[in-house]
Amino acid sequence: MQKLRELISVDEARENYINIFFLFAIAYLFSVAVRLIWVFQFSGDSQMHWNGHLMINTNDGYQWIEGAKDILRGKKDYIASTTTASISILTSYLIKFLPFSIESIILYMPTVFGSLLAMPVLLIGTLLKQTNVGFVAAVIASVTWSYYNRTMTGYYDTDLLVIVLPTFVLLGLLYSVMSQRAYSLFLLVGSITAYQWWYGGSYSLLTAMTAMTLFYTIVLERNKLFNYLIVSVMLISILSFSIYLKAIFVIGLFIYDSYFSKDKRVIFSIFILSILIFSIFGGFSGIIAQLNNYVFRTAVAGSELSLHFFSVAQTVREAGHIPFETFANRISGHTVTFFLSTFGYFLLALRYPVMWLALPMMGLGFLALKGGLRFTVYAVPINALGISYLIFLIAKYIQFLVPTNLKLMGRYSVLISLTSAVLYPNIVHIIGYKVPTVFVKQEVQVLDKLKTISSHKDYAISWWDYGYPIRYYGELNTLVDGGAHEGSQNYPVSFSLMKPQLESAYMARFDVEASEKRIKSPDGTHSLAAILKDNGYTDVNKFLVDLAQRKLTLPNKSTDIYYYLPNRMLQILPTVDLFSNMDVVSGKQNPRGFFYFAQRFNQASDGIDLGNGVKVLQNNTLQIGSNNIPMRNFYVTAYDNNGKLQVQKTVVNGSAPISVIFMKNYNAFLVLDNRILASTYIQLFVLENYDKSLFEPVILDPLAKVYKLKI
Repeated sequence: MQKLRELISVDEARENYINIFFLFAIAYLFSVAVRLIWVFQFSGDSQMHWNGHLMINTNDGYQWIEGAKDILRGKKDYIASTTTASISILTSYLIKFLPFSIESIILYMPTVFGSLLAMPVLLIGTLLKQTNVGFVAAVIASVTWSYYNRTMTGYYDTDLLVIVLPTFVLLGLLYSVMSQRAYSLFLLVGSITAYQWWYGGSYSLLTAMTAMTLFYTIVLERNKLFNYLIVSVMLISILSFSIYLKAIFVIGLFIYDSYFSKDKRVIFSIFILSILIFSIFGGFSGIIAQLNNYVFRTAVAGSELSLHFFSVAQTVREAGHIPFETFANRISGHTVTFFLSTFGYFLLALRYPVMWLALPMMGLGFLALKGGLRFTVYAVPINALGISYLIFLIAKYIQFLVPTNLKLMGRYSVLISLTSAVLYPNIVHIIGYKVPTVFVKQEVQVLDKLKTISSHKDYAISWWDYGYPIRYYGELNTLVDGGAHEGSQNYPVSFSLMKPQLESAYMARFDVEASEKRIKSPDGTHSLAAILKDNGYTDVNKFLVDLAQRKLTLPNKSTDIYYYLPNRMLQILPTVDLFSNMDVVSGKQNPRGFFYFAQRFNQASDGIDLGNGVKVLQNNTLQIGSNNIPMRNFYVTAYDNNGKLQVQKTVVNGSAPISVIFMKNYNAFLVLDNRILASTYIQLFVLENYDKSLFEPVILDPLAKVYKLKI
């Protein structure tokens, strides 16, 4: 009889595993299918394809694939190659062992790996003996607004596992606390180790989860001694110790818990020792660094010469303040759903107190109100569990209001209806979220051609947004990119783009040679302070005056420099200008130049209405707001039948402060003051008016122009 019961128990367990796997497969395939919508939307757009494949839609992805290719080549060809990054390492293995092209692998990695979020969410529900709740939560979480945005097809970045892995950590933590068995620590430590390996910013969340576990233990389960061992393991695991030392620690605890009687004094000794080790070997320094980056954002002071620079965090949308509606939509798809899901989570935590351990992930998501929208994604799986639990509660109580013979039908009708209502705004968002690829085919063709003209030792001067794609497609070095864009690094590049051509050329040469000098230094950085140091200056203002007056001796030329000037930079030109239009000694911004870019305009009775209160009037004056301002020059640029740019200039009032440029082929107007008109970017890209002693045109494509620096 006993053996029969055991056989039945085994069969039930097997059936349960099959059921869980089946539910996971449904949630996973649903997530994948939704992510293919973007592929179908742009499958016919040839401008978004290169080498027969859709290109990726995130700039940062190009640094990771560059690193993966360098791993496969067995060398590090370029200064900033990410050969040690986890995503590059994983990608290199996939390229090596899978029969797919590089383009296909990086395009679909976010789809394949990002959809794995369904697994830990489903298993958390199963752990609570609420498998169906976990299933619905898995379906919702995998396609929720912000999670989709950062794991959609083509969004090849570390985000493809950055939520999956901490959710596995949470699963391991819940399992350890609920089972009170030593073998559960292996899952916990394994998931922590994987998360640390994958994402360098994991420290703060792991520390918060550890602190929450200790708080939970003291308040609710102080008599469960095993919880103190869990906290001890987490403290040791999140430190940057060798994985072998961590393994020895966990194995030691496993042996102690399995084969020795539990001694309160021994357990608390281990607990106190782990706290001391944690404090001695790093403590909370990582948390402070993250708060400085995303919460307490100010202009950044350079460490040398007490210079002050504009902080890039002040211009990055994902690190800025966001409206509450945006915050709620990104976490749950809709403001109403957000409040309901948050309420549902608290009901879930009241029913299953162990779920309070999920608060750090939810709290980090809520930090988005202060730290920027990038954090919202952390709350997605927790709020998905909350809304799913609430849906099942509502369905449970509604079934009591219907006749007995309709209870089952009523329950499932409510479940399907409410789940669909939660999914609807997210699916609508996904269908409308038509994110373009980083570059279009024509821009890539420019870089591909530049690759054949230049050497991989040469440099490209361009804004940091385009740094990674330039390195990947053009195989040139860059001065700034998505990972190297501190204010001190951006200043010289902004200067080279926004100042007149002589000053621009000199600064570019100084900056490149400073970078070359520091390639082999420990940090490999370059900055305005480095340029000053190399040229014997301590007064930055004197350096800039001497630069403008050509009183400086240029450093020896070690490599060629190319200016990569894309048309798309017109839309961010005021932001580019911010970094060099300032007094770096005091940190004060200079008065902002006037620049207005319009591609939507209408013919009005008194002139051309460019929108936002800006008009080009028929009497050759400008109306800006309530002010009428005389026009200096009016330019019309257009390409002739041979593809050569023709510029027609009309001088209206030589003493006026504002000029207008009509870029006929781009169907765009530029309204700009004299300083920005004189900038190297405007003169070289928009007007092709270059100083022949300084610049030589190499590629003059309407979407991206390349000039070679002669000095």
